[in-house]
Amino acid sequence: MKARILVIDDESAIRDSMRMILEYEGCEFLGAATGEEGIALVERESVDLVFLDIKMPGMDGLEVLGRLKAVAEDLPVVMISGHGTVATAVEATKLGAFDFIEKPLATERILLAIRNALGFRRLRDENQSLAKTIELRHDMVGSSPALRGVLEAVTRAAPTSATVLIRGESGVGKELVARMIHRNSLRARERFVQVNCAAIPDELIESELFGHEKGSFTGATDKQIGKFELADRGTIFLDEVGDMSVRTQAKVLRVLQEGEVERLGSSRTLKVDVRVIAATNKDLEQEIDKGLFREDLFFRLSVIPVFVPPLRDRADDIPSLVRHFAELFTRENNFHAKRFTAEALAALQRGRWKGNVRELRNTIERVIIMTPGDTVNASDLPDSVRAEAPPAPAPDERGDQPNTLRGFKESAERAFLIQKLRENDWNISRTAETIGTPRSNLYKKLEQYNIRQDVDS
Repeated sequence: MKARILVIDDESAIRDSMRMILEYEGCEFLGAATGEEGIALVERESVDLVFLDIKMPGMDGLEVLGRLKAVAEDLPVVMISGHGTVATAVEATKLGAFDFIEKPLATERILLAIRNALGFRRLRDENQSLAKTIELRHDMVGSSPALRGVLEAVTRAAPTSATVLIRGESGVGKELVARMIHRNSLRARERFVQVNCAAIPDELIESELFGHEKGSFTGATDKQIGKFELADRGTIFLDEVGDMSVRTQAKVLRVLQEGEVERLGSSRTLKVDVRVIAATNKDLEQEIDKGLFREDLFFRLSVIPVFVPPLRDRADDIPSLVRHFAELFTRENNFHAKRFTAEALAALQRGRWKGNVRELRNTIERVIIMTPGDTVNASDLPDSVRAEAPPAPAPDERGDQPNTLRGFKESAERAFLIQKLRENDWNISRTAETIGTPRSNLYKKLEQYNIRQDVDS
């Protein structure tokens, strides 16, 4: 596609010369003899680049530049001057000029300005497209009551600098919540530094978090800046914080309490201003009882606790998630878009999704790749999704009484849990609090007895 380049200059000889150069280079030429005419062209035409003379009768080039930037802020403008001064060039740059060239116009200088300006615009457009894709990738999708509770917590937490502890099963989207908190915080323009505590060996995690000096231990051939330093004025996300060693926990606690870090092998203390967001799929209260997690760190981290529900508690969001993942995958991979039928969406909603949102996303990508047509039917879904296990019947539906003590206890426990869930409108957190058990334990019981709201309500 030809680049459309506008030349605004009161000298017809300059416009004719520019036309010859631009058309020879395969560009489309647009010309204007006055600033007003040029502004009107930009308002009604699609223009990729403007060459603008500074000295013109009536409205001068600097005034035109200001008006052009008000109409099309991202439009690159190259200023042309027969009497260029440093002060004029500085003023033009302040107003947003991309480049500044002097008369007489040399062809090589014009072509260099075109190449640089169009290359910059193309790079900026690509960056904007990439940023949009990244933002889509990190969106929390859905409108279920369970998800609305998460979004409300994010809204309350984001504007503060308080530490946040995000809890939930693997694959529910804890990282997305952390990124959303950062994106809506006062630190949004600063860095978001992520550390997966479970993926770093114990002997390296302190170096990773706090940095080290050259020669501080075997293999430390260079100085390394730690993640807390990198996140200064921004946010650090400690994913899977429950897998951190007790020794490292003590040092993280110091950062939270004092705002200070020390690189390994250094006696110098560094001040850092970091907002800490942590996440875990472990029951930290149980880890505390086992002596594997510091209680004082737990209280420091959980100033604002956020629980992300599993996908089975927000099945109403699955159609929206399916469409979101399908659009994202086709956009990123230049794939032909495919439509999911109502039967396919219903089958996906009935799925168990032990891997939660992450498993659903992987399934959608696989289905899009493997389905030959433009429509995804229920028959195109993996067997694991379509083969929905029948729910275990409630005690009063079995038609006979359990013949063992264990069977009777399990039947009674299942009935009790269903009753309490119904009384609490199937709110997991409220039910767990009512019956005096951790949410994680209640989830295990629901899995054990195959209790589901769509069947047992």
